[in-house]
Amino acid sequence: MTEHPTSHEGRQPVAARSQERTRPRQEASATAVPQPSAPTPAPTPASAQATVPSAAPPLDPAGAARREGDRLRFVGAATRRIARGIDLDEIVLGLCRATVPTFSDAILVYLRDPLPVGDERPISPFVLRLRRTDRLRLTDEDGESTGVTAAVGIQLPESETGRVPVLDPQTDVMPAAQLCEVASGGALSEVLRGVRPVFGDSAAARAALPELLGDEMTVPGGRRAILAPLRGRRRVIGAAVFLRRPDRPAFEPNDLLVAAQLATHTALGIDKAVLYGREAYIADELQRTMLPEGLPQPTGVRLASRYLPAAETARVGGDWYDAIPLPGSRVALVVGDVMGHSMTSAAIMGQLRTTAQTLAGLDLPPQEVLHHLDEQAQRLGTDRMATCLYAVYDPVSHRITIANAGHPPPILLHLGGRAEVLRVPPGAPIGVGGVDFEAVELDAPAGATLLLYTDGLVESRLRDVWTGIEQLRERLAATAQLTGPDHSPPLEALCDDVLDVLGPGDRDDDIALLAARFDGIAPSDVAYWFLEPEDAAPGRARRLARRALSRWGLEELSDSVELLISEVVTNAVRYAERPVTLRLLRTDVLRCEVGDDSPQLPRQRRARDTDEGGRGLFLVNRLARRWGATRLSTGKVVWFEISTRP
Repeated sequence: MTEHPTSHEGRQPVAARSQERTRPRQEASATAVPQPSAPTPAPTPASAQATVPSAAPPLDPAGAARREGDRLRFVGAATRRIARGIDLDEIVLGLCRATVPTFSDAILVYLRDPLPVGDERPISPFVLRLRRTDRLRLTDEDGESTGVTAAVGIQLPESETGRVPVLDPQTDVMPAAQLCEVASGGALSEVLRGVRPVFGDSAAARAALPELLGDEMTVPGGRRAILAPLRGRRRVIGAAVFLRRPDRPAFEPNDLLVAAQLATHTALGIDKAVLYGREAYIADELQRTMLPEGLPQPTGVRLASRYLPAAETARVGGDWYDAIPLPGSRVALVVGDVMGHSMTSAAIMGQLRTTAQTLAGLDLPPQEVLHHLDEQAQRLGTDRMATCLYAVYDPVSHRITIANAGHPPPILLHLGGRAEVLRVPPGAPIGVGGVDFEAVELDAPAGATLLLYTDGLVESRLRDVWTGIEQLRERLAATAQLTGPDHSPPLEALCDDVLDVLGPGDRDDDIALLAARFDGIAPSDVAYWFLEPEDAAPGRARRLARRALSRWGLEELSDSVELLISEVVTNAVRYAERPVTLRLLRTDVLRCEVGDDSPQLPRQRRARDTDEGGRGLFLVNRLARRWGATRLSTGKVVWFEISTRP
């Protein structure tokens, strides 16, 4: 029987049945009550899981010793099977498969809902929830369905004809209650507070089992049921009920010790699984918040990214990527790799990424950004080293400026299929200190694709980094040539194809990948002017903008654009001492940028009824699609965008 583990630990029901039969069986998808049939004896267990001795007294000391040895071997095999589980469902199902049918014919496992994590203080009352697997659809020897559905938690032996007999609902386990509230001071609470399991016919169990299983649950009489509390390190986390059919020998006193061992190992395993799940959740959340939720959509460039952790069991690492819009329709492309695969590496990565975003907002040159990142890494402590590549793309000039700090060089895929590894000065890793970084400016032709990546993509135990880079370059060129000389491969598909360069089991490190497709902005779609900081500047700006819009066939936008330009230029002229810049960019939107030498950023405020000014940015905010202001090393730029589509 395949398991269908739940998506949230400790919240969905499971009652289990072993799959120790020799013939595979198909499954259905829901729990059902068994159909009537005559009971059959329990199957003979395999030698690896020896049978629990019968209730009959031993005939000789040697036989008793042999049965005790079988019992010890069974406990050892069962606890090893339970210990193999990592998550909650694996541990619970490991218990079920280890005990049914060797030790019991059915087992019901109840766990607290929700399961406590860490050192949370226990509360009362608390809720127990039955955990279930799906039902079995029984088949005959030819694999055809018999139309019979077995009860959850019951392991059935096969008959001589290969058919599985049907259970009798009068003598076998009936469906149990799925939820149980354990009140303080009740019979069930007293049993769960105890350390040892109890027989089902004891006074404590007779009072506790109806409270746990519900009044409609039929439990085999005599000593054919054991109620075992599941106790974690500091608290009760659930209960297990082991059941045998009436035609099978009853449990013996020594079976209480077996049940206690199974319950103890299961409870400790569940405790560890919950803690592991909590840590994995924290790690996932940390990594998720450290990486950008989505990439921006800057003018003149298309972006795509991928991130893969080193392994499912170590989902945090120091790799990161980012794309940061800059003034003048430029965009900063960043990829970095902090050494290590730990929470510490992820935390350092987050600090460096935040620092890079702050430095990008100051519009510093790439080499200056790396210099300040190097200083920040040294302030974080010794051995806080990372590699980083920082590039700035200008869609107007069709140029890209790149500075490198010990990172693998980027690859530029040209339109037509030629892929080249860019010659960028390697530099020293961030955190070394006392190193100058050098920037280079290169052409970024329209249609080309820049690929930034971390070394996990090109380096492994099977190859060195330069061999991997060459293989990546050849893969990119082959992919581009399939699309023809006049077209570029789709960006998302290209990223997926790049990841396929890794063979099975060929990944030892995290992978961060950032791809940028350069579209650029044609010179005919750019209008640029200098305006003297005088009272006539707003009027001149309106006239220049009107001419540009007429040339582009956007006369219907003239009224809105002239009004907004007039307001922004008026504010710039008020504080500027040097000429004001005005630039219009036509792409899928119309973007207006006004720059001046004053570092003070404008703030929108609500003007009073008696004020004669203070409403300029209010108009910009109402009429523009988007707007913003960015401080530069030489002043600031205020920009707004208006849609060119009705």
